[in-house]
Amino acid sequence: MASEQTPIVESSVTLSTYSKRVILKTLMGRGDGGLGWVGERIVIGGWVKSSKEERKEPAVATLDVSGGGIGGPTNVDCVEVLQSRIPLFFSSIMKVLGGRNYPIHKKPDSVTPQPPPPSTAILQISDGSCVASLQVIVDSSIESPNEVIPTGTCILVEGILQQTLMQGKHVIELKAEKITHIGTVEQDKYPLSKKRLPLEMLRDCSHFRPRTTTVACIMRIRNTMTQATHTFFQNHGFLYVQVPIITSIDSEGFSEKFQVTTLFGEETKWERNAMDETAGVSLEVVKASIEEKRKQVEELKRSESNKEALVAALQDLSRTNELALQLEAREKSKPGASLKTDEGDYSENFFSGCTYLTVSGRLHLESYACALGNVYSFGPRFRARKSESKKIVAEMWMVELEMAFSQLEDAMNCADDLLKFLCKSVLEDCSEDLLFASKRIDKTVVDRLQSMTSSSFEKVSYAEAVDVLKQVKDKKFEAKLEWGASLTEEHESYLADEIYKKPVIVYNYPKEVKPFYVRLNEDGKTVAAFDVIAPKAGTLIRGSQNEERFNVLSTRIQKLRLPKEQYEWYLDLRRNGTVKHSGFSFVLDVMVLYATGLTDVRDVIPFPRSCSKVNN
Repeated sequence: MASEQTPIVESSVTLSTYSKRVILKTLMGRGDGGLGWVGERIVIGGWVKSSKEERKEPAVATLDVSGGGIGGPTNVDCVEVLQSRIPLFFSSIMKVLGGRNYPIHKKPDSVTPQPPPPSTAILQISDGSCVASLQVIVDSSIESPNEVIPTGTCILVEGILQQTLMQGKHVIELKAEKITHIGTVEQDKYPLSKKRLPLEMLRDCSHFRPRTTTVACIMRIRNTMTQATHTFFQNHGFLYVQVPIITSIDSEGFSEKFQVTTLFGEETKWERNAMDETAGVSLEVVKASIEEKRKQVEELKRSESNKEALVAALQDLSRTNELALQLEAREKSKPGASLKTDEGDYSENFFSGCTYLTVSGRLHLESYACALGNVYSFGPRFRARKSESKKIVAEMWMVELEMAFSQLEDAMNCADDLLKFLCKSVLEDCSEDLLFASKRIDKTVVDRLQSMTSSSFEKVSYAEAVDVLKQVKDKKFEAKLEWGASLTEEHESYLADEIYKKPVIVYNYPKEVKPFYVRLNEDGKTVAAFDVIAPKAGTLIRGSQNEERFNVLSTRIQKLRLPKEQYEWYLDLRRNGTVKHSGFSFVLDVMVLYATGLTDVRDVIPFPRSCSKVNN
């Protein structure tokens, strides 16, 4: 009979392809909660989320006073057992029951250590595949409870699935028969031993925090969005192109960039010459000059009405900082401490010129769009911006695309369709995670995602947005808003959260606040750029139609005093077979904020890199 049932048992259990264990999502995610697998022998692996130990009570003989004895005729051995298990002051009862007086045994001076009484460890095990955990029952005869009950312990266990007898959130449990692996935990050092650590504390142990239910839930939603992004573009005929992370150009013309060099720790010829040139210059004077230049830069950033002046001020500040570093290196007699600028000698560097971590890959994507049609890329982008914003860190993951033969309106429609597709995918594939997020983080997350998929986006020009914000009387913005200034996070949030109460697309920005490559409009003042702003999250997408006219782009580069030789290849695309094209950059990290209800982008990035903070 057993041999006939074996094929049925094997076919009903779904195993992980490469570990020969059952993934909890395939078990707990069944419509019957796993009841259909009751009686199956399975192997599961995971980490202890919580646990408790229940001791088994020893059997005690029952009293029967009907016959003047215990369970019938008086039994000497039984009475002795009773006497050893009841308090001393109950000994008089024995006289009434048995009519005989037996001596009470005293505890000897030295007792042989007795084994601990039998007990059962009840574990809640999670393997990260879903929100739900599986209850595992481990008898002390199989493994000592002290080994398996600490939070964070990893176990690989084989046993029989059975229906839970006690009412509760669990309908099934695993009765352990064999434990084949135990990854023990140092309880006094393990940070997750404490209950419900706040997210800001979890940032200090980013290698452990995915074991928490909250962070695991966020990562599953992030994974769904990542896969849905690729699905969207592949379904619409885009080709996936990898763009370089190390580049020699400033992709926007005025970005705060991370420089890439191998010259640190070596005294190069250029450094020795620089040391000679700084002889007689006071470090104190240079530092005072740096403070003045920083104030000037901050003032220009607040207004952002004169990009040319800002670019020049940033370059001036960079050179002054470089001089200060050179002087400090000289005083400390430590060669190789200074940072290189564009004017340095890079003959000893790994690369022949000055290189940076890329801020954006859109310029490189253009070259492939001009050959393949529609292309997209997905990867990390870097900004050396010291910002207090909770939605900006040094390294962020961005989706970027370029479409040949398309204009501004086409890019806006693509952005609309992409966001709706991502929200729909999360609603369909992450229902359990969203339910958890709505209970623990933000109860409106599901409604917000549903609203994104069903509502039309509000489209307003930059000029209209400024007029609407200037009419607000019950709100005082920190930054004064005039035409020509950038919209701050505060302005953008107010537009989406308070005024329109839905996603907003703002388009036709002043040319001074957008990158040099954006197409100039007929008015000569604005450019064909747009931002998509979502409630609770802020700006999700920044896009544009790019300038295809050679003379206009060349003039723009010249006016901004950008090094033209770095952009000759980019201008070549206009000289040879130019085409109208558009695209955008989509920040995945901020979209995850929108889908989970969180407010700090560091909580949705697996290993966040922010100013002065790199844990591992």
